Amino acid sequence: MSHDEVFLRNSWYVAAWAHELIDGKMVARTILEQPIVIYRGESGKVVALDDRCCHRAAPLSMGRIEGDDLRCMYHGMKFEPSGKCIQIPGQEMIPPKLGVRSYPAVERYGLVFIWTGDIEKADPALIVDYPPLADAKWRGLPGYMHYKANWLLIVDNLSDFAHLAFVHTNTLGGSEEYAYTTKPVAVERLDDGFRVERWHMNAEPPPYHKKVIRNKTDHVDRRNIGRMLVPGIFLLDTMFAPAGKGAEKGVAVEGTRQYRNAQFMTPETRSSTHFFWNYLHDFDIDDPNITLSLRHSLEEGFMEDKAIIEAQQKVFDADPNYELLAIRADAPLSHFRWALKGRMEAERNARAAA
Repeated sequence: MSHDEVFLRNSWYVAAWAHELIDGKMVARTILEQPIVIYRGESGKVVALDDRCCHRAAPLSMGRIEGDDLRCMYHGMKFEPSGKCIQIPGQEMIPPKLGVRSYPAVERYGLVFIWTGDIEKADPALIVDYPPLADAKWRGLPGYMHYKANWLLIVDNLSDFAHLAFVHTNTLGGSEEYAYTTKPVAVERLDDGFRVERWHMNAEPPPYHKKVIRNKTDHVDRRNIGRMLVPGIFLLDTMFAPAGKGAEKGVAVEGTRQYRNAQFMTPETRSSTHFFWNYLHDFDIDDPNITLSLRHSLEEGFMEDKAIIEAQQKVFDADPNYELLAIRADAPLSHFRWALKGRMEAERNARAAA
């Protein structure tokens, strides 16, 4: 099976955090089973090229940035941001087709998005819009993790909040009660994914929230609104309001604390994933201890997820035909896979027609 049959190509994927490119650093990263080098040129332009010199396949990530160009340090060939070779030491004439693939790259929200599909369809307007990532009233620390698992297993994990009760009982969830006493109040099926809203009323604050608030025993009404978007973007708006004050009716309750969570799953291969995330808070934003505490709590929770998800991957590696049976809570993830499949089929049909 080719990579074009397992990945959606015509989509924007996060390839790096912008801060990974400081001080002339290059990032060598496999994206959708393609080796890519990412760097920032002298002009500030972010460039993404195939990480293989077209001459002898030496990794360009072992090369040298010169202005906005990149020189291969094996035989000295130089490539401009378009991927075209513009210099060959000792050779005057450069064949016009000599070059490497260049990928459209856009820097937004402190992230570098790249497009791996048809270049003429690479519209930056298609990049997900999530204003909290650029809003000064929200504070957070960007993070990255590497999963030895298919990205859809991570999507599945994030599609059902009930796993908070069992996987994250002592970290992000708070208690097993969450799975028994709450259910989605709304599941909205969208063309590009889904939206789920879930409330947990008159509950004890979960451990990660307790660490950053003063009144640690006061009960809260907890709301999660999650959006999962093709090809693998999860946006979560979380609110903790003092219990019984009417937050579920839209009342603005004093003492409410809110979080914004953005997670981007980028396939490395069909069995490994790049996971970029940021967890933002809107209170005590000038206190770095709050931000660090939340960062550590989320990392702890993600490691709990990672252990289960990577174990799942091993099961599928051993028996790719293992049959999974669905339960009611799987409705959102089933819809997501349906939406993704539709996009991929449309992409394949368009290529076949061309």
